[in-house]
Amino acid sequence: MSVLITGVEPHSAAEAAGIRAGDTLLTINDHEITDVLDFRFYETESHLAVAFQNPDGDRHVRHIVKGRYASLGLVFQTYLMDEQRSCRNQCIFCFIDQLPPGMRPSLYFKDDDSRLSFLFGNYVTLTNMSERDVDRIIRMHISPINVSVHTMNPELRCKMMNNRFAGQVLDYLHRFTEAGIRVNCQLVLCPGINDGKELDFTLEELYKLGENVQSIACVPVGVTRYREGLYPLQSYTKETALQTVCQIEAFGDRFKAERGARTVYPADEFYLLAGLAIPEPEFYEDFAQLENGVGLLANLKDEFCFAFEEAKQPQNKRRVTWVTGECPAAFLKQMLDETVAAWDNLDVQLLPVANEFFGGTVNVSGLLTGQDMLAALRKADLGDEVLIPACTLKQDEDIFLDDMMLEQLRKELGVPVTPVENTGEALLRTLCGETV
Repeated sequence: MSVLITGVEPHSAAEAAGIRAGDTLLTINDHEITDVLDFRFYETESHLAVAFQNPDGDRHVRHIVKGRYASLGLVFQTYLMDEQRSCRNQCIFCFIDQLPPGMRPSLYFKDDDSRLSFLFGNYVTLTNMSERDVDRIIRMHISPINVSVHTMNPELRCKMMNNRFAGQVLDYLHRFTEAGIRVNCQLVLCPGINDGKELDFTLEELYKLGENVQSIACVPVGVTRYREGLYPLQSYTKETALQTVCQIEAFGDRFKAERGARTVYPADEFYLLAGLAIPEPEFYEDFAQLENGVGLLANLKDEFCFAFEEAKQPQNKRRVTWVTGECPAAFLKQMLDETVAAWDNLDVQLLPVANEFFGGTVNVSGLLTGQDMLAALRKADLGDEVLIPACTLKQDEDIFLDDMMLEQLRKELGVPVTPVENTGEALLRTLCGETV
């Protein structure tokens, strides 16, 4: 397979070698280049034999000497150098299947690309992998790999993913861990389906894979009101969440006692649903699963308190409204009460917003929409400024999940609306009116 070069960086090694936009990259040091992983792996050497073909069909080889790990300077049409791989599964718990119609097309794309797992930390199901993909990961020692496991019961995994190959690809986990590839695992738990005894089985099987299973996040299923025609699922109750937390913590205690690391953790949402206190930061060790909401609140509070020790209260009186989802509201209020009570110049109103867009069972901050925030904020005394979670916006654009623009929210409210990154320092500085 060959890859079209769409650009060459000025003053780069590739430009000096005479490679131009419109040429086609064939091989590097006789290794075929099919996508970004091949390219990034083989361009790291200091001595390269780069084979390419110009638009006239003439084949050339250039010998290039550069700094090891220095960029060759080639630009391709997409970052992956080909199309992103979409998911082949129809998981019974898939959140994308629970979105309402009429949203922007990108929200309906189901990613399941193993290359993005290594490059950006995305979680993949393994069902899109070929034998070549698996062999390449082992040969290049691409590590860690983030895997959406959900269950180690092959038959149950096929049922949950509606994919007849979902069970047999679990063998890839054995091959990866035996080859020294580290694996982070995600389990989306559905009451009565893959929790209880099935969760015991899954954690036992993952334990058997050894210490290259470096973390396991257990996340409660999210259920929206848009489930007509989908598999019947229940949400966790306070009682079932408490049972699940105790079950997971017992395995974590075993991992800790026998291997020195806790490894398996309930997501913060499980603790909040169960009415339990969020554990202290030490419980989460190296915070390996923050992207799955594991230890996110403990880390936020720890960062906030650390920043507070060095901070000075605002010189002028400041009144702000801080928007949050309903789920973490009690924890965040306690955090604020404990830390800013000493500052008489700062008045913070924490405003939990109900998620009417997705339904009452979806109550995390990151899935709040512009319209729900607007409805709640219209009824509040906003003060000088409104702070919203930055994770409610598209990563590269100021647009909410419901396609409302941030500027529209600002215009409707008539006060500054500031997105806040999910770090304790950013939160404290924004509360104080500092530019982050």
